[in-house]
Amino acid sequence: MTPVTDALDPAAMREYYRSTPLEEADLPAEPMEQFVRWFKDAAAGHLHEPNAMIVSTATPDGRPSSRTVLLKHFDDRGFVFYTNYGSRKGRDLDANPRVSLLFPWHPLTRQVIVSGTAARVGRDETAAYFRTRPHGSQLGAWASPQSSVIPSRAELLGRYEELAARYPEGEQVPVPTDWGGYRVTPETVEFWQGHENRLHDRLRYVREAEPSPGEGPGAGRWRVERLAP
Repeated sequence: MTPVTDALDPAAMREYYRSTPLEEADLPAEPMEQFVRWFKDAAAGHLHEPNAMIVSTATPDGRPSSRTVLLKHFDDRGFVFYTNYGSRKGRDLDANPRVSLLFPWHPLTRQVIVSGTAARVGRDETAAYFRTRPHGSQLGAWASPQSSVIPSRAELLGRYEELAARYPEGEQVPVPTDWGGYRVTPETVEFWQGHENRLHDRLRYVREAEPSPGEGPGAGRWRVERLAP
């Protein structure tokens, strides 16, 4: 193996965090309310794509994989993103719905870590979102057999050009049958705030009970626990 003589030393890379402590008394009863607060801070701080999140999935036999996707909706029911159902994450989630989301808001020295289960959203919800996408992104959803091996970029571009000729700008693009949304219903939501001397705040909401019949989708009691950093 050829030695790397000019490599940077990651062990010497350090940031010293200074921020306001995150106290249990400051948190609302529901994790989504706290998420809204921090999400607004991330957007107001002009972070690049504050809705970017790392989605981690695993096969039934435990082989993990992670990738960055964009959050497209959230409410009391959970967090929604869209993908090709035949992609690696789509295949993973259909076989093993356990999933983790990570929002890495590094400039704010904050992270939000969600653990829960994913399920496909309804086709009406998928179609409504698909109509809001730019025309080129709609065509791209058809052109790309996501996660599949392809011969070349030229072939991918050729598929796109064929679709662009079939559905020119201004003409409605049908919603792909193998493309749609997943909603992640959280079971735990951790809010991580960095501090100096590695004494970070980690406050985690844990769902204690499932909603009772007749209760709304966001119902269910939550407890907050502090984790050692």
